Amino acid sequence: MNFLTDRKRATGLGAGGSGVAHHWLTIATSISLIVLVPFFVFVFGSAVGREQADVYAYFSNPFIAIAMALSLVGCVIHLKTEVDEAVEDYVGGLKRKLTLIAVAAFCYALIASGLFAILKLAIL
Repeated sequence: MNFLTDRKRATGLGAGGSGVAHHWLTIATSISLIVLVPFFVFVFGSAVGREQADVYAYFSNPFIAIAMALSLVGCVIHLKTEVDEAVEDYVGGLKRKLTLIAVAAFCYALIASGLFAILKLAIL
């Protein structure tokens, strides 16, 4: 026999079974981006207009490279969660599944290429 109440069975689950986790991921990335985006703008803005050797020296600082990488990953993961939400709301059927796969592939490719570029700047 199952002695769980309806509320106890539904605790933590949204309509699709993962709504709460998706919501908290969106909230966590939003809060982290409050700090990371202004830092990214400051770091990137201070690197604009410098000579190539100066930019390499600037990004060779581990703190700068790690902060840029965190900003990139946080922004793209937040983008992915928000686009997933829009696709789930407005697209149905097979198109939904294919669109979600395409969004995930694009976002992970964007993260990989961005991290490679930051790594290349930091090492040279």
